Amino acid sequence: MNLENTNKYKILAASIIFDAVGYASFILPGIGEFTDVIWAPASAYIMTKLYKGNAGKVGAAISFIEEAMPGLDVVPTFTLMCLYTYVFKSKTKETIIDVN
Repeated sequence: MNLENTNKYKILAASIIFDAVGYASFILPGIGEFTDVIWAPASAYIMTKLYKGNAGKVGAAISFIEEAMPGLDVVPTFTLMCLYTYVFKSKTKETIIDVN
């Protein structure tokens, strides 16, 4: 899965879809617990592939816990991570200071 050069709007669309998959326990009450067992590690893996570095690792841990714990499936973890990455995270500029 190579998502390094993917457009941020495509990542946002994928994030919304992945969050919708996480809502399966509410949509399908009888089999929701079984889907959580499968979806929790899968969502963590997908999160590390969508977002690189420490942010992806932290997002994966949060996603795993959120999907594994009953009742927390309503948190849109993928969409929040997308907003953090492309909207709220400030881009740091490299500044060169000459010292004489």
